[in-house]
Amino acid sequence: MTLHVTDLHVGYQTARVLHGVTFELPEGRAVAVLGRNGMGKTTLVRAICGLRPPTITHGTITFEGSDLTRKPSHMVSRAGIAFVPQGRRVFGSLTTLENLTVVPRRADASESAWTVDRVFEFFPRLAERQRSMARSLSGGEQQMLAIGRALMTGPRLLIMDEPSEGLAPAVLDVIQDRLAELSVSGLSVLIAEQNVDLALEIAEHVILIDDSGTVAWQGPAPDLAVDTVLLERHLSI
Repeated sequence: MTLHVTDLHVGYQTARVLHGVTFELPEGRAVAVLGRNGMGKTTLVRAICGLRPPTITHGTITFEGSDLTRKPSHMVSRAGIAFVPQGRRVFGSLTTLENLTVVPRRADASESAWTVDRVFEFFPRLAERQRSMARSLSGGEQQMLAIGRALMTGPRLLIMDEPSEGLAPAVLDVIQDRLAELSVSGLSVLIAEQNVDLALEIAEHVILIDDSGTVAWQGPAPDLAVDTVLLERHLSI
């Protein structure tokens, strides 16, 4: 298994958020974490990526056989995990090109790993805006840049937190198409999302987190897509 999360308990100073989350993400697969606002999706992906807060109080996170539980974010990155945070977080005072080249590539990244030219081919709009300051890009362009920047590290697992947030429908279609391409390219993908349609389009497997911070259901995406009772109960669809 690429990623194995076992009995994970995570929280903040004032509250425990996740209670015993367990799931596996096989190599080359796409998994979506769904749940209403405040259910712990962002908490989960931040914990996996070694970002603090939150704090892991119990459980384990292993990636390709290595224990990453409580490891700092730079060690998680070196292990082959790249993160696209909620809100993009691009470097606004740098150009598009500088954003792509400023990130370090993993030492063991393969020759076929992502390059600037490959990112520009993947997102042609970024090639057009390569000399523009990132702060001047539209929200959709910034999201493309955030994804491209993460890919430049040569990851084996790409984790994204709410990649559809704040995007216009036309831009969302482009992002959805590109993420679908990634999910069938052999790259492992984990997405924390509120956009159910996007998640079900990209992911093969879905994890539902409920208001108690536990996994209420997990299974194949097509099974969830046709289960209106489950969608209504946990996602208010």
